[in-house]
Amino acid sequence: MVKILGISGSLRKASFNTGLMKAAAAGAHEGVEFETATLHGIPLYDGDVEASDGIPEAVTALKRKIMAADGVILFTPEYNNSMPGVFKNAIDWLSRPSADIAKVFRGRHFALAGTSPGNFGTILSQNAWLPVMRTLGAELWSGKRLMLPRAETLFDQDGRLADAEAADRLRVFVKAFADFAGTESGR
Repeated sequence: MVKILGISGSLRKASFNTGLMKAAAAGAHEGVEFETATLHGIPLYDGDVEASDGIPEAVTALKRKIMAADGVILFTPEYNNSMPGVFKNAIDWLSRPSADIAKVFRGRHFALAGTSPGNFGTILSQNAWLPVMRTLGAELWSGKRLMLPRAETLFDQDGRLADAEAADRLRVFVKAFADFAGTESGR
């Protein structure tokens, strides 16, 4: 069994990227355990808070989920031609204390996926993640990228992925990443 963790980089209740993540989990092929996570409960990073109170429980819980996974997919929105601040903030927390970087990121397989209302999907957001992931030592899967444009046309009124072509692309993407993560993890 290959364990994949999807993390949505949006806090919005009706987030297109959370919907995309949920569709990925629901459509995961046999042999893949797909868990989902959000950033809810993670405060803004503050070194003084870290020094006085330690790492917040929401961060510790997300670290545990990442460390239990063979691969992690970041479902990233694109805000102002880059990654969402709330998502980068969570990654900053996850890299604290710095001794945890090796346990959480180094050598772990990560992939990027996303959808946005624009015509280019999340290409600029995904590009902005590249130096961050490299700095943390993550193994960023370069086999495919999933960038779905015009998100408002892909989901139904209940936030479910309704576009058949997008759903097929998502299934192919998740299967290929899970196959890679499972093989590379020695499974």
